[in-house]
Amino acid sequence: MDLNKIHNVYFLGIGGIGMSSLARYFKFIGKNVAGYDKVSTEITDGLADLGIDLHFEEDVDKIPRGFKDKEATLVVYTPAVPKMHQEYVYFSANGFEIQKRAAVLGIITKDTYCFAVAGTHGKTTTSAILAHILKETGTPITAFLGGVSENFNSNFLIEGNEYTVVEADEFDRSFLHLSPMVACITSIDADHLDIYGNENEMKKTFIEFSKKVKPQGKLFVKNGLPIQGTTFGIEDNSDFSIRNITITNSTYLFDLVTPTETINGVMFSKPGKHNLLNALAALAMATTLGTPLSRLARALASFKGIKRRFSYQINEKDLIYIDDYAHHPTEIDAVYEAVTSTHPNKRITVVFQPHLFSRTKDFALDFSKSLARFDEIILLDIYPAREEPIEGITANWLLDMIDHGHKQKVVKQDLPEILRASRSQVFLTLGAGDIGQEVNSIKKALSEKVC
Repeated sequence: MDLNKIHNVYFLGIGGIGMSSLARYFKFIGKNVAGYDKVSTEITDGLADLGIDLHFEEDVDKIPRGFKDKEATLVVYTPAVPKMHQEYVYFSANGFEIQKRAAVLGIITKDTYCFAVAGTHGKTTTSAILAHILKETGTPITAFLGGVSENFNSNFLIEGNEYTVVEADEFDRSFLHLSPMVACITSIDADHLDIYGNENEMKKTFIEFSKKVKPQGKLFVKNGLPIQGTTFGIEDNSDFSIRNITITNSTYLFDLVTPTETINGVMFSKPGKHNLLNALAALAMATTLGTPLSRLARALASFKGIKRRFSYQINEKDLIYIDDYAHHPTEIDAVYEAVTSTHPNKRITVVFQPHLFSRTKDFALDFSKSLARFDEIILLDIYPAREEPIEGITANWLLDMIDHGHKQKVVKQDLPEILRASRSQVFLTLGAGDIGQEVNSIKKALSEKVC
């Protein structure tokens, strides 16, 4: 496929975080861009502000006329859109070029110096930190992120086209479309078992991804993973290591040890050791360009964060509200470690929206153990995303598995009132579904609680 011959790019599922960054890219380089999504969101509002033609009804007649020219139009879709979708059926039946987002991303980045961040957890944070560091140190990059960076208020950044930063998504084996110069693997935990079947198949696919790194390139891996590469870790013998950690005013201070030098007093302000590992992976990848380590460390200190990644909505002495994307037991455990180390001895209420029936079924016992660590547990209904319901797998079923005296299942509309009545000092909303759309109403309710 020659992108130079494409004048129109139509997106099926344009409101997804990864799809929307691609839409912004094509709009930026002068293509005509349009698309469909199921619902209007803050992301689609931002696309509309750029002049992108959007609609939210599954209707072939809503496709703009110019995008029905198959010779000049590329159709990009996400696996979340079913193959029986009316518009997908139309494009397929009429011989349009139809590509998955991952394949298009592979084409765009193929001839660039590509940094690819893989792992079942930490991809978004690590790639956002890396994009920030490279931007701050003057590298002409294009970055496609899976979250909205608070430093540049977007999931897309373009400062040049010689270097690219991408998330290497393991879902549906998408990352096998990439051929990075520099890659890292942050974690390999069982997930997406509806795709892989078992954890061993997932590990095999990560090994296959590791072989996609160009021969002259470099692979970084978290110490302990079953893949050969340059290692990174905390307080260990890794090639890149963080040591002598202290916390001052919610900011980490640490020494950074590399194969060639050590730098003291590095600062990073995102809570949680999982975020320290993300920062370390990003720093290690950035060193491949030869930028002085001290300059990279200064850039790290100014990283603000990512929306919905341990994102403070309220941060007062006796009232804290944090929103996070965590949707896997390992991620929930990481949030628990971060919040209890940053705000010790405070009562914590967690609101969790399970994401996918299959994931809830596969990890129900782990979810129950992770959630039981909090002082008060509130469950919302399972967010189905691309899935149909699985008989017997419900939020109430998961709730029954949690051994805890303070737990309840609620509907989203009742959340503000319930949280306002809580005695907790710390509130968390967790999940990868549409729980993020409730943040403003929850923030308002909790603010009234203080007043």
